[in-house]
Amino acid sequence: MRPARRPNGAESAAHIRRLIRQIARHWPETEILLRADSHYCTPQVLDLCDGLGLRYVFGLSKNGRLARNISALEASTAARYARTPGQKLRRFKTFSYAARSWSKPRRIIARVEVGPMGRDARYIVTNLEGGRGKHLYEKLYSARGQAENHIKAWKAHLAADRTSCSEANANQMRLMLHGCAYWVWWKLRAACPKRSPWRRAQFDTLRLHLVKLAATIVEKKTRIIVTLPASCPRKGLLLLLFDALAPPKTA
Repeated sequence: MRPARRPNGAESAAHIRRLIRQIARHWPETEILLRADSHYCTPQVLDLCDGLGLRYVFGLSKNGRLARNISALEASTAARYARTPGQKLRRFKTFSYAARSWSKPRRIIARVEVGPMGRDARYIVTNLEGGRGKHLYEKLYSARGQAENHIKAWKAHLAADRTSCSEANANQMRLMLHGCAYWVWWKLRAACPKRSPWRRAQFDTLRLHLVKLAATIVEKKTRIIVTLPASCPRKGLLLLLFDALAPPKTA
């Protein structure tokens, strides 16, 4: 296998163009918003998004020019935190900025945070015109962390990254099966009681407690009987899930 290599700006733009073309072909009326870290914030990708009419929110790497735009905000935030130390203090600022390689100025949202560990500043760039900076950063950009958790569950807990077959079709079949397994576990977790910790458990935790159990399975003509041991610690939860996931009874 070839060594992993992050694509450059032109390659990232080419990947996005192919992906958007496929999405638009099947869902032509769907509005698309791209959300990614600073690696995708390249002149080629930004110009591609503007040219295709795509909305985007990208992370932006720090530099001296950006820091000068928020120096006063950083100082006032640090002073305010010094008066009431303890809880982290977070503030936001929106301004226009254009790197030398950009074709035009763009909207920047800076997040300044001061806490026990000191100061920390982060930036995002977006072509969204409305919305407060706080909302766009915390509710829109930072929410991609949850999407990364979904990918982590698929790869780490379901071993979906085991695509070592020599044939592409075989690897594609593996990915399809892992995708099916993901939705089976998602359905199982969604059927758990809303206020229980199982509703937020990782897939590997569910597998350990709900699947790796000793049981007797008897297949009859009209039904399958699963007999659990009397001392099964999750008996109540399993019975609840059996009822919740059972197909509706026909008259």
